[in-house]
Amino acid sequence: MATWSSRGLRGSTLEELINRTNEKYLESGLALIQKIPTPITPVNIDKATRHITLAYFEQKSTVDYIGAVQGIPVCFDAKECAVDRFALQNIHEHQVIFMEQFEKQKGVAFFLIYFSHRDEFYYLPFEHFRLFWDRAARGGRKSFLYEELNPEYVLPKKHSVFVPYLDMLSKDLEERD
Repeated sequence: MATWSSRGLRGSTLEELINRTNEKYLESGLALIQKIPTPITPVNIDKATRHITLAYFEQKSTVDYIGAVQGIPVCFDAKECAVDRFALQNIHEHQVIFMEQFEKQKGVAFFLIYFSHRDEFYYLPFEHFRLFWDRAARGGRKSFLYEELNPEYVLPKKHSVFVPYLDMLSKDLEERD
């Protein structure tokens, strides 16, 4: 069983930025995207602060977010990376299977990766991710390099939206047609 501890909060700033973006998209009538909570069973609780200090995940998570954009089902996972090499061990096989099944049902699956050292968000279409995943499965590199990514999928900086992923989702959809 996986254990939760304070290390699990590393991506909370990224999550907050995405949550605020999703609120903005909802207010604008552009999308309805919800954070999928991962159910946990608390083991230790600090009585003074009433914070959970140790817990077990009840089940494997699938993706971080799921919803619809203008009638199109979407799901995505958000990851943070502090270097130019993204280790595929950060993605679990059950997540890949879920995203693959989601796409087979005519949904759109993708990853949002925040390269913190570059202060840059990247939209990674599931189809592009799958090339790296399959390469690793064939015995190749168990990571991908920033240089291997398509620079056209770097999210633009906008003052009105924290993580403007809808621009890249639109690009992804155009390339699928």
